[in-house]
Amino acid sequence: MSDNLLDMLVFVRVAEAGSLSAAARELRLSLTVVSRKLTRLEARLGVRLFNRTTRSLTLTEEGARFHARCVRILAEIDDAETEVTSGRDSALGLLRVTSTFAFGCRWLAPLLQEFQARHPGLHVHLDTEDGVANIVERGYDLAIRFGALADSSLIARQLAPNRRVICASPSYLDRYGRPETLEDLAGHAAITFGDPPNTHWIFADGRSVNVKGVLSTNNGELAHRWALGGAGLILKSIWDVRDDIKSDQLEVVLPDVLLPAAPIHAVFPHNRLTAAKVRLCVEFLAARLKDIAGN
Repeated sequence: MSDNLLDMLVFVRVAEAGSLSAAARELRLSLTVVSRKLTRLEARLGVRLFNRTTRSLTLTEEGARFHARCVRILAEIDDAETEVTSGRDSALGLLRVTSTFAFGCRWLAPLLQEFQARHPGLHVHLDTEDGVANIVERGYDLAIRFGALADSSLIARQLAPNRRVICASPSYLDRYGRPETLEDLAGHAAITFGDPPNTHWIFADGRSVNVKGVLSTNNGELAHRWALGGAGLILKSIWDVRDDIKSDQLEVVLPDVLLPAAPIHAVFPHNRLTAAKVRLCVEFLAARLKDIAGN
């Protein structure tokens, strides 16, 4: 690898690790070498890539743009080497994945750990955020997204149908009664979440109910905790509450009333279509998620 590419690799690792020392440990280089390469890179480019204080290291605006380009360049190099050395049936190199925080923590992280264990030559980097990341600009190989997808130049494959359910804790239902009709929902405490919180629940047959409650949040995990604590009804994807339902911590209400599904999709750029690490990962996730979020 040329000095320029090595400087680029060091820059990317520092940006993602958040410190020179962490990047140095990851790259097995001395702190002095890492610092010298960053200084040389900034001097060659004529811009400051990081804002440095004694306690933090953050990308400048120019640094953020350069980071996105560097990630894409290094990924292309990695894919080229993988294609030449391993053919189409081995997952090698770096796989960069993005997903929502809750799904990433609960399901995707252990699944990616299992996938990596099957492919020892693979390195996996998982980012979690609840916004919709631009996977091309930020150099991701794969994104996991939910529900209807906007038209784009990206490729999408459905991994699981992911039905949704309304549920509550048995303690709440024992205290306030179990809804028998959609109209009954309006008389119950609903835990709503989103930005803004969703108070208008729409059903597969076109009917809808305006729900109300005293607890709302922008965070689905907090809403989930409130439901487990007996605070009210919640509308959730089956992947999020499946284990709670099995363990009787939550109970599905109106089980015969269908809600529109929010399918789980794998989304990736066209230039990742033939990459073995992406194709094999998508196939693996599709097989495993059938048990978690299938019908």
